[in-house]
Amino acid sequence: MRQLIRPVRRGLLVVHVVVSVGWLGLTLGVLALGITGATAGSAEEAGAAYRSMNVLGDRLLIPISLLSLVSGIVLALGTPWGLARHRWVYVKFWLTMITTAATAFALRARMDAAMADVVTGRTVGATTDLIVAPSVSLGVYTFLTAISVIKPWGLTARGRRQRATKRR
Repeated sequence: MRQLIRPVRRGLLVVHVVVSVGWLGLTLGVLALGITGATAGSAEEAGAAYRSMNVLGDRLLIPISLLSLVSGIVLALGTPWGLARHRWVYVKFWLTMITTAATAFALRARMDAAMADVVTGRTVGATTDLIVAPSVSLGVYTFLTAISVIKPWGLTARGRRQRATKRR
């Protein structure tokens, strides 16, 4: 892919950072609601927490995660960092892919099941799933943010080959 011009790159970087940090904050909110629902003193309070969690999941989790993934890919391909040249970018790409899929297929399914329990008046089962999953996600997103700032590990084998080819 052709290198992005500076104003486009900067604008896209702002979008990527805002969306990615928003995903981290949204996950923190989902975790808080999961804890609230699991420790609620009444069925009404638990139901309100799970309903709120479901709204966040339905309206924001998937679009935010996908926008983070797509903006990151475009940035990687449109800048000298590349998608597979530097280990930190490569790790970030794969962890984002995995967490996006886990959010879409595992966490969302558990949120939907909790919502179905609330709607039918049943006690929500396996509430620890609604605490553990966002906790793990929060840890992963914090790690992704850290490696984005620190940029550790150096070049991949592909990146070393490309650098050697350019020097010739």
